[in-house]
Amino acid sequence: MKNKVQKIACNSLLVLFLTLNYSCSDELTERNEQFPQLNPANTDLLAGSWKTFLLTAPNEFYLDPPIASSTPAFAREINEIKSYQASITPEQKKIIQYWSAGGVLRWNEIMRTLVARHNRPPYQNEDGTYPAPSGANPFANPQFPFSNPPYAARAYAYVSAAQYDAMVATWHYKKLYNRDAPFIVDATLPVLIPKSSLPSYPSEDAVLAGVTVELLKLLFPTEIAYIQEKAEEQKLYRIISGANVRSDVDAGIILGRKIAAKFIARAAADGTGAAIGNQALWTQLETLTAATGETPWKSLDIPARPPMLPLFGKVKSFLMTPEMVLASRPVPPPSTKSEQFAKELAEVKTNSKNATRKNMGIVTFWADGVGIHTPPGHWNAIAAEEFVAQNYSEVRWARNMALLNIAMMDAAISCWDAKYFYFNPRPYQMDPSIKTLTGIPNFPAYVSGHSTFSGAASAVLSHIIPAKAQNFSIMAKQASDSRLLGAIHYKSDCEKGLELGKKVGGFAVARASIDGAE
Repeated sequence: MKNKVQKIACNSLLVLFLTLNYSCSDELTERNEQFPQLNPANTDLLAGSWKTFLLTAPNEFYLDPPIASSTPAFAREINEIKSYQASITPEQKKIIQYWSAGGVLRWNEIMRTLVARHNRPPYQNEDGTYPAPSGANPFANPQFPFSNPPYAARAYAYVSAAQYDAMVATWHYKKLYNRDAPFIVDATLPVLIPKSSLPSYPSEDAVLAGVTVELLKLLFPTEIAYIQEKAEEQKLYRIISGANVRSDVDAGIILGRKIAAKFIARAAADGTGAAIGNQALWTQLETLTAATGETPWKSLDIPARPPMLPLFGKVKSFLMTPEMVLASRPVPPPSTKSEQFAKELAEVKTNSKNATRKNMGIVTFWADGVGIHTPPGHWNAIAAEEFVAQNYSEVRWARNMALLNIAMMDAAISCWDAKYFYFNPRPYQMDPSIKTLTGIPNFPAYVSGHSTFSGAASAVLSHIIPAKAQNFSIMAKQASDSRLLGAIHYKSDCEKGLELGKKVGGFAVARASIDGAE
């Protein structure tokens, strides 16, 4: 099985990635029709007691008891399923095949598609200034959001964490109310997907739809029609397939929306809205760095573009306190006046002038630039492929994606803290003869974002699937090296970024060991 990881040209020399089945595609879409239907051997029946991120308890939001399966009302809901099945269309069969691969998986694909669609930096105004996307007026030019890597990391984290808390609550209520699935109540009812031994109330797919739609409406407000369309597909699939009756679905939507509201309230107060800073801050960063005798970073866009999210390092983390961010900050980079800096700059120039086909392939594979789902999205695609092979339950899918994406959000916070604390110049700023092999990021060099994201992702994935730890470590190292090979970063940026990412990923691993799922 091969997933459509990103829009790139495959390089035959990338043996590692070809053997690991992470293939390339000329299509932007993340949709993979070939995933098998979800049929986990372990349903994680006791997951209703797992530790949540924001919910104070899995029953924090009350859910009404279901109607009894012996009532005429329930019989009418069974008849609704049979009515759909009697006239099922080819399009509805496709919807069942698509969504039966798993709700967390499919929403993650949809999320990556949305990130890629909005990963386009705003173009300058006629007066040489740059407009900023506004959540208050998302349809204005440029549309909100610009899903750059920090924004994307945060978006993946919020959706995944909310889905996880919602699944824990779902499993709690399933066990509490213990309502039989419709095909158990009526043995004549055909079931078009693998039968689950779990109680059916509330529907896990409906809870996922309810919680995810509300988060995505916040994060991608210009895409509401598309998001709602996918949710309607997911809800309908559960009924047509015979997995749930309508009251299972309706209850799930209600529960999911309640949980989403708690995450939306947190998002409104986590500091992201102020992360862009202002001209006074941008000038101050340059002035303070110059006052130390170092060369400050500057935008090489023409006209100069404001730095990307200089205050993202102050965004509220799910796992780290501000003190932990500060304690994790890497040591200073080599002075721009030092022999070590000159040596690393020369290494970048050598890589730029002597790019091999193999190195170009590595650079391209990990570029994750404009119009692509960003480095965090790349690791989500890798994780999704691995998790399919593990045949996890829906709640375990949600838990693992939450750990991965919260670690990468924390990687973004820690990385951006270091970038703007040290405000270090890029190689091509110091030596204009250096030609990069990929784009020119509009933020300081130290530390490398790709390296930090990859270090965090590999740490979490190695904990979740220990048998693949060596593979994940190799991939993280190659993702990190790709930035040096691409003449975007110095060696110190990459090495210290990878170290930082692993340290930050360790916070998620520590939580995983006490969340009750292991």
